[in-house]
Amino acid sequence: MSNLESSPTPEKRTMIKVEYVGISLVVLSLIGLFFKPNVIAGIFDAMVNNAYTIFKVFIFGNWNNGVWSPSYVGVAIIVSVMIGRILERLGFTDALIRIFVPIMKYFRVNSAVVIPAVYNILGDINAAGRIAGPILVKAGATKDEQKIAIATMVQSQQSFSTLMLGLLAMTTVGIKVFPVIVIAVFLPLVLVPPLLRLTIYRQTKAVKLDELPQFTPKTAALPTIFGAAREGAELLFLLIIPAGVVIYAIIGGLDFLGYWAPIKNALTAMLSAFSIHPDTGIITILVSPTLAMGMLKAAVAANPAAIAPQMVIGSFVLACSGFPFSVIFGQIPAVWAGCTDLNEKEAMGAAVLGAVMRVLTAGLVAALLSRFFI
Repeated sequence: MSNLESSPTPEKRTMIKVEYVGISLVVLSLIGLFFKPNVIAGIFDAMVNNAYTIFKVFIFGNWNNGVWSPSYVGVAIIVSVMIGRILERLGFTDALIRIFVPIMKYFRVNSAVVIPAVYNILGDINAAGRIAGPILVKAGATKDEQKIAIATMVQSQQSFSTLMLGLLAMTTVGIKVFPVIVIAVFLPLVLVPPLLRLTIYRQTKAVKLDELPQFTPKTAALPTIFGAAREGAELLFLLIIPAGVVIYAIIGGLDFLGYWAPIKNALTAMLSAFSIHPDTGIITILVSPTLAMGMLKAAVAANPAAIAPQMVIGSFVLACSGFPFSVIFGQIPAVWAGCTDLNEKEAMGAAVLGAVMRVLTAGLVAALLSRFFI
């Protein structure tokens, strides 16, 4: 008689935390559908309606007092990216490198610290980290100097389209743009590194670069133009619009539930104190500076007197930065931790410091320039 071997009983898998969350959501959804179905439908409807604002601003346009107002913001983004890449191909970025990098040696700072910020003027903030981070390491930059490089990089816009849309908005309300650009875009490249060296990041040393990096691409004329147009379309349809839809949908849901009003009031009070237009300032911080400048341009184009020139300047200066929060707390730490001596916490700390400096700069520049150049 053969002995029957009993197979071991498989152990029952224990539930993990996310499954408890899922069960709770299922129960709450069923309760909501039974007792308050209008709440669930209302949240969804509010999210969709609020997110539709993004498409009206960038693509569809809007009806205003019975008159159709087409939207040119999306096209303006594509064209501005194309202009930026053409300027880069014509040596604009390398010219800025030649101007600003040698200045750093007079401030007893490694000359490479300004390279990410200069590249970021026409380039992309993620590419600036991936390209300039290894250059800093190769140049022997200390960890403090790498932090200075991040904080300085956050002072310049992460998309050339932000700059161009901001220029359109400022010229519409009669602002003299030359001093604003010089003070808001180029002056921080010279002032921020020595300021941080003297106050917070003191482990620095003067190092002259033996060989300046070259950023001018070698592509031919037509591939440069069409590649830039495609890059602009990708920026619009794959980054700005999806990011805007996500945040606007969340805001719509929170607004329906009554939670968004106190958050908005707090942000409005803070931004107004720094002479920043609250609506566009909130979009810059939470969603996209390019979206904020597009909305600002559309608002002043419809009614030049709708927004005070001082707030237009403040909003522009804030938009020319490393915001939104997703870049400050996510992209910069991830990119810089992978290509420099910094860990994610150190890179994030430098980015937050640079962002705080930019908010203060926006208020200061708006207060000073509005008295002389409007």
